Amino acid sequence: MNGQGDNDVERLQAIQFSILDLNLYLDTHPADKKAMMDFDALMKQFEMEKRNFESKYGPLANYGYSPSQYPWQWINAPWPWEMR
Repeated sequence: MNGQGDNDVERLQAIQFSILDLNLYLDTHPADKKAMMDFDALMKQFEMEKRNFESKYGPLANYGYSPSQYPWQWINAPWPWEMR
């Protein structure tokens, strides 16, 4: 994958990093309402970006995390090492 696909993957990775960072913060600051709202907003953004990515390139994950369209597309999606 190259070009736009790389940008799409990098955007998903950046959102995931932010979600993880906020998750760790909320573990020690559970009453921070703004952080919780930011976390929820990022989760919604991630789901939207993930659906967009999968509609273009195929499933990101297997085993029940990403639905596949007919015909089975998992084998057609780029392998993880092909995404960089």
